[in-house]
Amino acid sequence: MSELPFAVRVREAAHYRRSLASRVTILTTLAVALTVAGVAASAYFTARVQMYQSLDNSLVTRATQAAESNRLGSLTAQDIPAWALGAADVRIAFIVAGGDPQVISADRTATGERLVLGDPELRVALGEAQRSIRTIRAANGTRYRVVAVPTDGQGALVLAQSLLPTEQTLSKLGLVMVLFGVLGVAGAALAGWAVARNGLRPVRRLTAAAEEIARTEELTPIAVEGNDEIARLATAFNAMLAALGASRDRQRQLVGDASHELRTPLTSLRTNIELLRQADAEGGLDRQSRDELLADVGAQLEEMTTLIGDLVELARDEPLPHAVGPVDVAEVVDHAVRRVRLRAPGLGFVVGTEPWWLTGEQASLERAVTNLLDNAAKWSPPLGTVTVTLADGELTVTDEGEGIAEADLPHVFDRFYRSRESRSLPGSGLGLAIVQQVVQRHGGTVEAGNAPDAGARFVVRLPGSSTPVGGAGSEDSSAKSGPLFSSGSGSVGRLET
Repeated sequence: MSELPFAVRVREAAHYRRSLASRVTILTTLAVALTVAGVAASAYFTARVQMYQSLDNSLVTRATQAAESNRLGSLTAQDIPAWALGAADVRIAFIVAGGDPQVISADRTATGERLVLGDPELRVALGEAQRSIRTIRAANGTRYRVVAVPTDGQGALVLAQSLLPTEQTLSKLGLVMVLFGVLGVAGAALAGWAVARNGLRPVRRLTAAAEEIARTEELTPIAVEGNDEIARLATAFNAMLAALGASRDRQRQLVGDASHELRTPLTSLRTNIELLRQADAEGGLDRQSRDELLADVGAQLEEMTTLIGDLVELARDEPLPHAVGPVDVAEVVDHAVRRVRLRAPGLGFVVGTEPWWLTGEQASLERAVTNLLDNAAKWSPPLGTVTVTLADGELTVTDEGEGIAEADLPHVFDRFYRSRESRSLPGSGLGLAIVQQVVQRHGGTVEAGNAPDAGARFVVRLPGSSTPVGGAGSEDSSAKSGPLFSSGSGSVGRLET
């Protein structure tokens, strides 16, 4: 594709360097100027045609009436001027046809304006044409409109009228149209400038608000006036500001909460390391005390690792493309149950699953299910039972604890939120927030509530199907990436205790 010529690119650059108001003004002025020019030209040429047509009709009528009498020809032959015959506005001549056609005119003395007749008039005199109408120029440059009609005898009557009054009228009409056109274009330019200035005032206000926000980072919404496109733009801008403000608040809360949650294990690690250093300087600790201290350090490191992993998971807005593929949700539930059973050996797990497939991230889904099971295990009493069911894409996890207080239900999935009862237990308050994020990223929903008898109940609904998506396990299907969706049908049951 060839590049645009340099001159064209320069003109385009100069055009777009102008302000929007100036471009609107220029375009409005050009549009009005073209319209005025078209109307003026049409009016001028229409008036010209009408004036010439009226002049021709008048000359033809007068010539036809005069040609019916031979008296005018005899008077003309006596050199009586046309004004004496009551025709001061025309010049009269006769063409006498014969062997040698002769022109008889009452104006032979006006040599400076002598009209030279030609073949069209001669053909009328010879009877070869009914009439002739044309424009000729006299010797002094004056233009005449000439009409020739046949007479009763052999010959033709010629009337010639000067076009000078008509041309003067047309000149004045053209001048008036030009003046009014210039005034109209100037008025259109002023009107275009005023319209552009007033119409673009909300845009300028929006621009000033954006510049002020960029300078001060204060997300103050702008006032919305009317319901036109500019008002819609301002509304969308305010919505963007609200979303940006909410995102900034979440970011600040995340940073503040993360720093607060990381401070506790870091302080404990620093304290334990200082104890080890002092003990080594004083001869060291006994083996049992040293092992207990190192075990505490390891637990704190594991807590920090889990917390950092949770923060990284929450910071991800989109799944990694290479990790997306067909996922057997029932298998994910089985793996999560086996993992949590090792952490809570005193609990019982009742698991009932039916096949359910979707396209998504197996690792993140397994982490979400594991977090749900960890939460149920944490709140279950000793020797309690956690019930897990998966049917038609609905995963339900129920424990036998005391349930969730009504005041805490709206905040269960908030980041770093911990109820008063959970503050003495290990955890960062990020597990359920990760569950909600992962489920929503896969197009599903998660709800928290209480079971009718006792304990908390979490219900996760995931889109998908009961049959494998695109042939699970194949190389092509495992390499898929894109929107998280699923399709198909079917069901099979499985029970594990």
